[in-house]
Amino acid sequence: MDNGIIVNLEQVTKRFPAGKTEFTALNNVNLTFCKGEFAGLVGPSGSGKTTLLNIIGSLDAPSEGIATVLGKEINSLTHKEAAKLRNYGIGFIFQTYNLLPVYTVYDNVEFALLLQNMSSAQRKKAVMESLDWVGLADRAKSKPATLSGGECQRVAIARAMVKRPQLVLADEPSANLDSKNSHMIVQTMKRLNKELNTTFIFSTHDEKVMQYLERIIYLKDGSVERDEQVKNRDISNL
Repeated sequence: MDNGIIVNLEQVTKRFPAGKTEFTALNNVNLTFCKGEFAGLVGPSGSGKTTLLNIIGSLDAPSEGIATVLGKEINSLTHKEAAKLRNYGIGFIFQTYNLLPVYTVYDNVEFALLLQNMSSAQRKKAVMESLDWVGLADRAKSKPATLSGGECQRVAIARAMVKRPQLVLADEPSANLDSKNSHMIVQTMKRLNKELNTTFIFSTHDEKVMQYLERIIYLKDGSVERDEQVKNRDISNL
């Protein structure tokens, strides 16, 4: 893979069974993403955003074409190899937080590290550092039920970032948040993007998120309609 390119999609098509026929969710998509990008897949429901994000995240594979992520060709990976790629290289942030309610904030973030060969002391350092990044180190012993929606999403960001992944995929991360918390969440991710040079790819149709993106890829009916770089993005007044 070329230097700096961490995601390369070549003529990626994805079809799903639909009764006796097939539904084409993605149609001949060609895209590359480089280290440190802050990009978004934008489009209406059914445009293919989540399907594309799932392929990049090795949760699914193309029906046709080649998807290469962090040097690994998704189609050729076994389930175990795909799980290893996700465990070490990719962080996920979902709109529903997906926190385990019976565990503490600390435990929820630590779970992302349990399959890695790390000592308890190493995990503790990584977890507390990650919670500090999102301003929740003082809530480490709290349960998710005691947190606000914005705080829960910040825990989800900490869980995604605790592995120091090269790539973070965020699927509608602001969908359940009010305007103030939406801005706070995206600002947190933007700061981590700049400080750690982590690549962020969003799936969104939220205008509040789109204001921060440095690259916007518009999808329509499973195809790339246009791909725009947003230069000199000024977010100081957001």
